[in-house]
Amino acid sequence: MSRLILRNGHVFDGTSAGSPEAGPFTADIVVEDHRIVAVGPGLDGDEEIDCTGRLITPGLFDCHVHFMADGDFSAQTHLQSPFSLQFFQAAERMERTLAVGVTSVREAGGADAGVREARDRGLIAGPRMQISLTMLSQTGGHGDSWEICGGFMPGMGDAHPGRPHNIVDGPDEMRRKVRELVRADADVIKVATTGGVMSSRSRPQQAQFHPDELEVLVAEASAAERFVMAHAQGTRGIRNAITAGIRSIEHGIYLDDETIEMMLAAGTWLVPTLIAPMGVLEAADRGVELAPQVIAKATETIEAHRSSVARAMAAGVKIAMGTDSGVTPHGQNLRELAEMSKLGMSDDQVLRSSTSVAADLLGVSEDLGSIETGKLADLVIWEGSGLDVRDMRSRIRTIIQNGTVVAGRAGD
Repeated sequence: MSRLILRNGHVFDGTSAGSPEAGPFTADIVVEDHRIVAVGPGLDGDEEIDCTGRLITPGLFDCHVHFMADGDFSAQTHLQSPFSLQFFQAAERMERTLAVGVTSVREAGGADAGVREARDRGLIAGPRMQISLTMLSQTGGHGDSWEICGGFMPGMGDAHPGRPHNIVDGPDEMRRKVRELVRADADVIKVATTGGVMSSRSRPQQAQFHPDELEVLVAEASAAERFVMAHAQGTRGIRNAITAGIRSIEHGIYLDDETIEMMLAAGTWLVPTLIAPMGVLEAADRGVELAPQVIAKATETIEAHRSSVARAMAAGVKIAMGTDSGVTPHGQNLRELAEMSKLGMSDDQVLRSSTSVAADLLGVSEDLGSIETGKLADLVIWEGSGLDVRDMRSRIRTIIQNGTVVAGRAGD
């Protein structure tokens, strides 16, 4: 097995093992048999990539994506598309995501086990993937596609043989539904504990599901060794999710100081998805047909969202990078890093949230999220040696996944 050496790079290892002020350190990285086997100066290898003057980071994580959507929510688009087209479209979106240095994702509803397995078998290129299959919703909740006309809006939550029906009411139904998702091979269970922006007939501030339903959800997921993620935007629904023991809050638009303290005490992660409401308004500007109330909710939540996330960051809540890509077109993931920076996170903190902190959230830190001997070789080489996250997309040079160059340039 040949040894690939990344020579003389400025290494950000994902952990800030030194002080954040110290910045990256200069080192070689040797990769063999898919893993990092050495990090340090003066190392030897068979194939070499010169990284002089360039930054090397772990492959990035996006903890909230939807590969079965791409910023177009028009009912006509869904109605006029053959059923199987969505899977081929997902493959192209996955490749776009990988091309911006995102080597691992948590798919937050839409992709089924076949999409994940196609990537794992090497049939298609894309990030490593944990899948939730769908988002559990109460009747009339954020994931209920029923419309006032009596019909259902088609979309990425529609049930099919690989994606169970998502509407559930009461503890007994919740227990059965979690077991159905586990049977369908979900890696993580997703639930909507509040209304949302994109559902025309729910409100972000509205709490959904009773505490006893969420308690059963977490107990069943834990029994199956699955984590739970919660679409949670309003304060009461966020608190219900934290109290139930749900691992991560997605969005967190209306956080108050008491709720932030609850997150700190419970060790709950926040996945902000700052670019998501911006993406809704951008879709409307592109001419995508959206209900007026959806546009209004997106407009009114943006500043509350940014204020809540900024206060959570300042308080020390664990922040893991996630974009809600699918609401925005895929391949724009790195915009989220710049938005996190604008709210007060240092470049070092943003990159840790996108690497080691995200790996901890997904439970994969033994293999991914940092540049250390023994870890899987998911690496990104960036032009320039600094950590400036404001325009990372323009700096991408080489993406390495599982020890193999999968995008960008390997040489000069």
